[in-house]
Amino acid sequence: MKLLIIDFLKQEEGKKYSIKELSEALSLTSGDDYKSLAKTMNTLEDEALIIANNKNKYTLIEYTKYAKGILDVKDKGFAFLSVDDSDEDDIYIPKGKLSGAMNNDHVLVLVEKSPKGLRKEGEVKRVLSRNYTHLIGTVVKRGKHYNLISDDKSIKQDIVVLEEDLNGAKVFDKVQAKITNYAYKNRMQCAVTQVIGNINDAGVDILSKILKHNINPAFPEEVIEYAKQFQTLDQKEIKNREDYRDRLIITIDGDDAKDFDDAIEVYKKDNGNYYLGVHIADVSHYVQEDSILDKEALNRGTSIYLVDRVIPMLPENLSNNLCSLMPNTDRFTVSCEMEIDPQGNVKSHRVFQSVINSKARMTYNKVNKILEGDQSLKNTYSYLGEMFEDSLKLSKILNKKRTRVGSINFETDEPYIVLDDQGRAKDVKLRDRGQSERIIEEFMLIANQTVAAHVFWMDLPFIYRVHEAPKAEKLEKLLTMANALGFKVKGKNEISHKELQKLLQKVENTTSEKGMNLMMLRSMQKAIYTKENIGHFGLAFEHYTHFTSPIRRYPDLIVHRLLRNYYFKNNQSLEIVHHYDNILDDIAKQSSEKERTAVTLERDILDMKKAEYMSQFIGEQFEGYISGVTGFGIYVSLPNTVEGLVHITELDDDYYEFDEDLMFLIGRHKKKMYRLGNQVKVELSSVNIFDGEIDFKVVGDSNENNRK
Repeated sequence: MKLLIIDFLKQEEGKKYSIKELSEALSLTSGDDYKSLAKTMNTLEDEALIIANNKNKYTLIEYTKYAKGILDVKDKGFAFLSVDDSDEDDIYIPKGKLSGAMNNDHVLVLVEKSPKGLRKEGEVKRVLSRNYTHLIGTVVKRGKHYNLISDDKSIKQDIVVLEEDLNGAKVFDKVQAKITNYAYKNRMQCAVTQVIGNINDAGVDILSKILKHNINPAFPEEVIEYAKQFQTLDQKEIKNREDYRDRLIITIDGDDAKDFDDAIEVYKKDNGNYYLGVHIADVSHYVQEDSILDKEALNRGTSIYLVDRVIPMLPENLSNNLCSLMPNTDRFTVSCEMEIDPQGNVKSHRVFQSVINSKARMTYNKVNKILEGDQSLKNTYSYLGEMFEDSLKLSKILNKKRTRVGSINFETDEPYIVLDDQGRAKDVKLRDRGQSERIIEEFMLIANQTVAAHVFWMDLPFIYRVHEAPKAEKLEKLLTMANALGFKVKGKNEISHKELQKLLQKVENTTSEKGMNLMMLRSMQKAIYTKENIGHFGLAFEHYTHFTSPIRRYPDLIVHRLLRNYYFKNNQSLEIVHHYDNILDDIAKQSSEKERTAVTLERDILDMKKAEYMSQFIGEQFEGYISGVTGFGIYVSLPNTVEGLVHITELDDDYYEFDEDLMFLIGRHKKKMYRLGNQVKVELSSVNIFDGEIDFKVVGDSNENNRK
């Protein structure tokens, strides 16, 4: 009946009907039909699909001044509404018109023009669904009453905790609390559900961030118990696989890695081509579809790598043991072996189930030293020397091929935090990225690409890793800035991968390099998972997926499961195809969302620990470069990736105006300019550790004259 009502009201294009008028128009006049109609109308009104006027006459929301969407509440108390399924500009919600709605709530808003008529404004009329059911915060006492100071600064309401709801929490404890009343005497009321620890205890800051993002760092007991059934390799299963245990296969990972999910074998063939075998942990052999383990992995979506811990997607006895490709140990794998010519073309390939026994657990650090000529390590691993040389040559061939087709390589600095025994940040360093890291990157890229093309040509439902071309307006900004800096780019709204690649090459080793790299990176869309293969713009690949990390990414696990059904079991029945066609959209969407949550959490914790490290240097001066320019100031990055804001009020030597097209601030009188990429000397003025906020003030000019 819902569709019947909605279709009728759409045809009427905004005409309003009472329930009685609707019943007559739809010929639903019997007693039971009328009751059913009235009940359905109530449901549609609850879902904010229809709305009644003061005469109780209904029409579709889309024909009214109302809009539905997600609230983005800013620190100063105002908000913007992102309208559902719309490309319209966000609607501004003034501070006093939130009606108790909170950040990320789904709300119904009455829209009107602002007093100045420049933009749409609105007022929240109803909260359709709450984003927050729990809060993370610190217990404080104000007079005789207990309050919660939320970690989320967008929550402006006073939060009351009754003494009987403390559940053992003390003043200055960091806690998780359930919201029990969203409007308790114009305040919010909460009850403590978990005491995380005193705010000064080691690790409490990170754990509170984890819980804030609704991530459970521990597995449910029933999932752990279920995973315990997998203790040893099933010897009977070996006969169903190709036996590669006598092959020279090795793993190369970071020094502190525990989950080894990829192994390689490389050699040059007599015909001048290269053999590359990429062997990936066969997680799908253990994680069966719809099992409690599978549901938990889908819910987590990804492993999360934080400064002091890993939150794995799978329990430890699988992620770090039975699935991990440990040295001198039999392990089940899914293998993709390729023959690649000297131009980087895959001449032939096979994807198959296998069993391997890794001959060495190598680290990036060791392999880099071997490739740099460390004689002691070369002697120790003499039996691998030829493989390393062939691997380096092949990786350069593959990289050259990617460059040739227009793959865009962003060279970004990756920081890591050094902690002391108390879990406090004592240094921020940059990860070295040597030849071995590039070798593995190229091998995983070609394996992912090969598997994606393999299934694409089978024309079956699949999950792809896709990356859309940049939006026209962002490209236009990028081109405007590039031209202003003297770097010409061919094309306008349609720019090829190769032209963007050439731009990066042109700015290399210039004072504009970091600024242009950042600008181009920010102009790019986010890569996502989807059932539709639209290609990967950044890599310039027609077909791409994630196949190489099923221990730590759910989409890779699904790719293995699809290969198992379609290919290894040769099950391409209508039933199985229809099944995956129905579920892959939701899996792809959830996987993309979980990835975004993990990235946000990792960034939040990195920023917090960077701020903690910098807190010891207040008043000291640093050389940095401008990494962002806005109407309210400039962001300055230091060589170790620490970034802070110079608020425009700190630029007090002139009145500065923001040029949004060319991304610079310029003084009205002295014409002094602050542009993306310029070098500046700054002084650290303040730090907010928990929120990861750092404030600088400029104390010295850029190395350039920096004048218009």
